[in-house]
Order: sequence, then structure tokens, then C-alpha cells
Amino acid sequence: MDALRLRPSLPSARPDGARRRGQFIPAFCSIQQNGVGRVCLSSQRTQGPTFYDCQKFFDWKSSYSRISYRSINTSINASGQQLQSEPEAHDSASIWRAISSSLDAFYRFSRPHTVIGTALSIVSVSLLAVESMSDISPLFLTGLLQAVVAALFMNIYIVGLNQLFDIEIDKVNKPTLPLASGEYSPATGVAIVSVFAAMSFGLGWAVGSQPLFWALFISFVLGTAYSINLPYLRWKRFAVVAALCILAVRAVIVQLAFFLHIQTFVFRRPAIFSKPLIFATGFMSFFSVVIALFKDIPDIEGDRIFGIRSFSVRLGQKKVFWICVGLLEMAYSVAILMGATSSSLWSKSATIAGHSILAAILWNCARSVDLTSKAAITSFYMFIWKSVLRGIPAYSSGEVTDRGSNNTTEELQCRSKLSRPSSPFES
Repeated sequence: MDALRLRPSLPSARPDGARRRGQFIPAFCSIQQNGVGRVCLSSQRTQGPTFYDCQKFFDWKSSYSRISYRSINTSINASGQQLQSEPEAHDSASIWRAISSSLDAFYRFSRPHTVIGTALSIVSVSLLAVESMSDISPLFLTGLLQAVVAALFMNIYIVGLNQLFDIEIDKVNKPTLPLASGEYSPATGVAIVSVFAAMSFGLGWAVGSQPLFWALFISFVLGTAYSINLPYLRWKRFAVVAALCILAVRAVIVQLAFFLHIQTFVFRRPAIFSKPLIFATGFMSFFSVVIALFKDIPDIEGDRIFGIRSFSVRLGQKKVFWICVGLLEMAYSVAILMGATSSSLWSKSATIAGHSILAAILWNCARSVDLTSKAAITSFYMFIWKSVLRGIPAYSSGEVTDRGSNNTTEELQCRSKLSRPSSPFES
């Protein structure tokens, strides 16, 4: 075979005078082989720097770059400890950003105000089954934790399923939700809701409480029928049926079923529907109707486009807004009256003062809401959740204190009667 040789390229046919002084013409153009197998570089010498001079320059630059990179990776601080390299620090920051972004997306996907509302409602109604302070034991706390965790898993299934079938609507109404914004794919959403539904039913079955399992099952059925787009389903399209679904889950199932879970399964007592339980159910009925009506006020634009005939679409935002405020003020008034009938001074004072303050704050905030601003309406909606969920635990704790003081008084009277010498005239 022929010898390898770099032949200089022939310059363009142009007069020597046209070539600028100091111009350098590259020296590599073609390769040939020789019998010896040596590779030779030949250059055409012109005026200006030679190929050898440029090669020395590039060799110096390459050596400088290697030295600089080595100095970055072996940097030592004043105490003699090796510093973390820039690529490693960049990788750590990227990992933490990815974890933070994933947690934030799941936080928005779970609809945290509904999670907090469900947890506080279950804790409150469970406290109504407590007859004395001695009932607050590890047994009670374990049963309460089982109920809360199973219910929260089911809550995430219900709100996640609703987002899966509302992707196009949420692109208009709630564009920051993960499915609407594209952070989650539909397949990811299906996987999340499937896993949480399975975990909820698995935990309910493992606990063995019939009230708990039936509460989860009915919530599953109503939540699915509310959202899923199948014939005769997707009940959220019909304003009255949608309100009844929310009322059934929030006011009836959460209150009665979880109370029975604590009363009959944890404490092994007969089912008794007390006055505080009836009050809590009635109060949450008002609240559930308000939530069913108010949640559609900021979503009126997307609902109108996609044919969701909510009360806000039918009656208008302003009318529905003041209906919700009126219902909540009625609920607070009933709570104040119920507190006035309490035999405990502490329960009476806390219930009357607390609900009076909340009612005044609600009215004052409602008057200042700009109904043309979606952000202002959404902010007020979150305020309703917070204010109502502050009222129920206060009433529940007051009832527990009331019962504890009454039980203590009855116990002291019984002991004094037993310690007193019997009389022949007493039978």
C-alpha cells in the first residue's frame, strides 16, 4: 500500500499580490500511505506563523485546561479539607430540586384543604365518643389513627379521580394542578389513584371494623359516580345530585360512620346517637351544602364552556355567594344556641364566644370580597374551610370537658353514698 502523507493543499489561483501579508494556509488536505507506515505532516511555509507555531499554541491551551480542571477537582480550603467538586454539588442540587418538585406536585394533586378538612372532621367526631378523659388511651389513639389514615387514602383517590376526568376543564379553571399543567401524565394519575384506593381498602379490611369499611366503600362509590364519565354517571353535571353526593360523604358518612367506628369497634359500646353527634351532623350538613355551592363559583368559566350546569352557572355568582354566606351564618347561630344549652360553663363560654367571633369575621370578610376577581373568591373559599373546621373541634373538646366534669360529679356522689352508713329506712 502507498505511504501515508499529508499533502499541502494548493492555494486558490490568485495572484501573489492578492495574498495578505502574514496569511497562514493550513497544511493538511490529503492523506496517502507509504510502505514504511510512517505518518508525516508536511506544511507549506508562507509568510506569518507556521503550523508548528500554532501547534505549540494549541498544546499550551490544552495543557492549561487540564491543569485548571484538575485544580477545580482538587481544591483545598484553608483547613486542609478537600472541597466538593462543582459537578458533584450540581448533581446534589439537581436531586433535591427534583425531590422538592415531586413533593410539591403531589401536594397540589392531593388538594390539601380537603385532606385537612377530612382529618379534622374525623378527629372531632371521634372525640364525641369519649365519655371521660380516661377514654383517651392508646387504644383510642390507635383506632383514631387507623380511621384517619384509611380515610385520607380514600380522599386522595376521590380528588385524584376527579382531576383525571376534568383535565380539560382544569386547564381553564385550575391550570396549576399537576394533570392540567402536564407535570403528571394521565397514566401517572391513574397509577396514583389506583394505589391509594387499594391501600385504603386494604387498611380498612385489615382493621376489621365494619363501620370503617362501609364508610370507605360508600365514599368510593359516591366519589366514583361523581366524577367518572360513563352513562348515567358523572353526577357532578347535575347541581342537585352533586350537592347530595358531597352532603352524604361530608355530613353523614364522616360523622356517623366514624363515630360508630370509635363507639362500637374501639370502645365496644352500644351505638347511641347523642345530642353533640346530632349537632355535629347538622352543622356539617350546612357546611357541606355551602361547599357544594361555593366550590363552583370560581370555576364558572370552565363549567360554562364544558356544559357543567352548576348553581353558579344557572343563578349567577353573586346570588350563590350570598346564599352560601347566609347558610353559614345560620349554622353559626344554631351553634351558639346549642352552646347556650350546655350545662358546663366552660363549654358554654367557649362555644358561644368562638362561634360569635367566627360569624362576625365571616360577615366582615364577605362584604369585602371582589366577586369579579377569581383570586379573591378562591381565597374566601379557603377561608370558609378554615373557619368552619376551627369551630367543630372547639365544640367537640368542650363536650368532652363537659362530660368529664359531669362524670366526675356523678362518681363523687356515688362514692359518698356508698361510704355513708346505711339507714333502716332506706331500701
